[in-house]
Amino acid sequence: MGLVEYVLLFLAAATPWLEIALVVPLGIVRGLSPFWVMVTGFAGNLLTVFLLIVLFQRVRDYLANRKKGEKKEGKRQTRARNIWNKYGLPGLSLLGPILIGTHIAAFISMSLGADKARVLFWQIVSIALWTLIFGYAAIAGVDFLIRES
Repeated sequence: MGLVEYVLLFLAAATPWLEIALVVPLGIVRGLSPFWVMVTGFAGNLLTVFLLIVLFQRVRDYLANRKKGEKKEGKRQTRARNIWNKYGLPGLSLLGPILIGTHIAAFISMSLGADKARVLFWQIVSIALWTLIFGYAAIAGVDFLIRES
């Protein structure tokens, strides 16, 4: 059953909206190896962000055709643009996982003209950092709950 759980964890981390903020702590609380949960969550989240960056123009064209006539910016896009204006690409990438999601942060960074290599670099840094933060927070929380019992 263990391998199946890691495959599901990988797929969940790769899914926009779920991502590492939810998947890594849940995997650790579930009792899976914290190391492998973090590695699997990182890899799953990074894979789809990488694909989004590489296929940016196709994704952008698809979304534009899907939303013809809709010009209003959503709350997440507005928040991302404000972060971009204040902190630039590093800030948007580092704050993305907790405020708007890694996929939206990468997409908006590309939409605002950022270089693919720079977006990928900052997304790797961000996903790695937040994977460690969420992972160690979950480990500390589980350890705290075990000690209190």
